[in-house]
Amino acid sequence: MDREGVRARLAVERRDGLARGVSYIDKKTRGEVTVYGKVVVLAASCCETARILLNSANSQFPNGVANSTGLVGRYIMDTVGSPVAGYLPILENLPPRNEDGVGGMHMYMPWWLYQQQKAGKMPFARGYHIEFGGGRGMPDGGSFDGSELILGGGYGVELKRNLRKLYGSIIYFDGRGEMIPNADSYCDIDPNTVDQWGIPVLRFHFKWSQDEILQAKHMQETFQEIITAAGGKVLSHAGPENNWGIARGGEIIHEVGATRMGDNPKTSVLNQYCQAWDCKNLFITDAAPFVSNADKNPTLTITALGWRTSEYIADQMKKGDLHG
Repeated sequence: MDREGVRARLAVERRDGLARGVSYIDKKTRGEVTVYGKVVVLAASCCETARILLNSANSQFPNGVANSTGLVGRYIMDTVGSPVAGYLPILENLPPRNEDGVGGMHMYMPWWLYQQQKAGKMPFARGYHIEFGGGRGMPDGGSFDGSELILGGGYGVELKRNLRKLYGSIIYFDGRGEMIPNADSYCDIDPNTVDQWGIPVLRFHFKWSQDEILQAKHMQETFQEIITAAGGKVLSHAGPENNWGIARGGEIIHEVGATRMGDNPKTSVLNQYCQAWDCKNLFITDAAPFVSNADKNPTLTITALGWRTSEYIADQMKKGDLHG
């Protein structure tokens, strides 16, 4: 497909190189629609924003809009994670409470080894927080697995008795850690595959460094130690044969970093206000501007950056310094 014929793209056809709008496909009519504006703000979600920019390549922007550096789609990151499940006998046969309204119980433990890391005693450079939970949510098929694994299963009355005994005694730990950006983790346009609208899709390349893998190892060892110290039994864990259970890139859906911000137009895509160096009236306000990915969920930072960028756009419009 001719890239200039791609129909989901930024319209940047003026000689001044400014964006004049966005073209998209109407799902009902399957026809192309273009919306015009003085300022274009992309917030399509990190990787999809990169896809739109790359698919918008034309004679003015042969490598994609805002991509003179070749950095659009580069240095994508996700959160480091590795889970462990356990069983605590102390939680068996608890009296019933009105707990069925509790869903997705989600408790939080922040990173606690800053001093050891500062002293060079840790084998990895960044930290993680712990999310742990359990409780008495709606039982599911996994409850039968627990009965089989811990109490030997059973049928009829015995099975019901075992399930009641174990109900609420299974706990879960999961780490959420910081990934260091690397050049081997990026997305680009797939040369052969398009979506149902005929638009080229992304192709992903992702690699965890040894830093993240060692972080996952620490998660596994820590969670298992907690369960054992509490008098419990580890039910699921991972080892070196599968990189200590580290989640696949994209699995935790905290993708950030496809259009990194910076103070140098030669080494970044956006300036400090999430404004494209190559296209003055184009701004990006999702997770794509991130240059690092802390262990915290990115949503509040996305919101804060978007607010800051919005105030900047309003100020620039009032001053007459921003025209599309």
